[in-house]
Amino acid sequence: MATTTGRSCLQYLLHLAQDHLDFRLPEIKALLALRGKAFQPRGNFREKVCKSNIPILCIFFFTSEGVCPVDSMLSQSHTLLLASSLQSPFWCLDGLSEEDVRSIMGRSVCTKSAFELWGHGRTHSELRTSLLEYPSENMSPFMHKDSTYRINVYTYNKTLVFADRIKRIDALEYLPFEGTVSLKSPQHIFCLLEDYGTDPNNIPEQPFYVYFGRWIADGQRELIRSHSVKNRHFIGNTSMDAGLSFIMANHAKVKENDLVFDPFVGTGSLLVACSQFKAYVCGTDIDYNIIHGKGKSSRKNQKWRGPDENIRANLRQYGTEKMYLDVMLCDASKPVWREGALFDAIITDPPYGIRESTRKTGSHKDITKPPDDIYVESHVPVSKAYHLSDIFTDLLNFSAHHLVMGGRLVYWLPVFSPEYCEDMVPLHPCLQLISNCEQTLSNHTSRRLITMEKIKEPEEIDSSSHQADPRFRPYQGHNSFREKYFSGLNKRGGKEDNKSDVNGE
Repeated sequence: MATTTGRSCLQYLLHLAQDHLDFRLPEIKALLALRGKAFQPRGNFREKVCKSNIPILCIFFFTSEGVCPVDSMLSQSHTLLLASSLQSPFWCLDGLSEEDVRSIMGRSVCTKSAFELWGHGRTHSELRTSLLEYPSENMSPFMHKDSTYRINVYTYNKTLVFADRIKRIDALEYLPFEGTVSLKSPQHIFCLLEDYGTDPNNIPEQPFYVYFGRWIADGQRELIRSHSVKNRHFIGNTSMDAGLSFIMANHAKVKENDLVFDPFVGTGSLLVACSQFKAYVCGTDIDYNIIHGKGKSSRKNQKWRGPDENIRANLRQYGTEKMYLDVMLCDASKPVWREGALFDAIITDPPYGIRESTRKTGSHKDITKPPDDIYVESHVPVSKAYHLSDIFTDLLNFSAHHLVMGGRLVYWLPVFSPEYCEDMVPLHPCLQLISNCEQTLSNHTSRRLITMEKIKEPEEIDSSSHQADPRFRPYQGHNSFREKYFSGLNKRGGKEDNKSDVNGE
């Protein structure tokens, strides 16, 4: 790799995937936090970073209206522009090192590629001016005569024929490349990127914005394919999508040697994702058949599960069995763990009562007869409904007591969209809400990925304030989610759209 000493004022361009749009910014912020980089958006990044050389992070977006910085004092019109910019596939970050960018790309499943940005503009003419103004000392390590290189052309929302791509490459002849072109194994890859907007029904003749830069690294989109549930050894009706599992692990800032816990572990999709990032994983579930890999199979044309269909086998499939501690049959509503902070992260998808029932051990009867000793081992405890409001209350209380300081809780919250408001998100005095991202399931339901961080140890006063403060009281409306879900289904003649694939693992 060429030396980069003396190179200054570098900017990096991220090319983001256009799925799970709401999850991208929290993922990038979490991965930056793992590098110790605070997310501090500022306006006028050239004055505050390039001239003062202060190592701060700025994020801004190139749009058809020019450069749009993220600023806490945005006007209403700029707020609307920022909202549309957040949907853009191209983001630019400042104040980072190449090592920081490679670290982000080594984890991110929301980002396709990252580039060292050399020039940009609304037109190719503006791009030329920008490139000619770019410091030559930043270019020279990658353009000397002993180097090999390749130039790629990427267009978003438009397809160019091969001849047009060649014309765009030839138009870059003003750049001082002295090396040799190598299409198969170049030392350096450069990319011309053109943004034609996000509306496939209204594609302009000319791009809204163009960029040119040096390719740094690709993101981890390949993990979505390689860990697809379709090819997984052990699955259930509610196995979590691979992409979302990795996003949850990133939101939780899971890192090497962390201890991660899933109290509703199901078939272990979240454990698989966390173990990929070299964290030790464990979990619990109340379903005996799931924990022991027994019972009816969820696969088509297979009636019963095989002898080696279990969570451990899933981690073995991906080469991370050494990170697997264990899972156990357990009621999440019961206090079975010793006091004290145990887990670096708690990541889970509680059951919603749609595909999997929400149950806990117990009986509605006032008096229950304990089993005789001879039947203790084979005794199956009676279960009763476990209301969603109680599930979330218990989950937050558990996290407040058993997360390490700064540890994160990441979980899914199902909501009935017409009635949703932010007051429905459960809160706890020891946990700070970090992000709240929406995934639409149907035209009347969605689920929100809630990320919280432990900011203080629980005290006696927290218990009383939890009960007295209306912000911390359980929202009882969650308990009717199942009825509202099927009510909305029936109103449309019993047909649900293809987005209503509710995973409740």
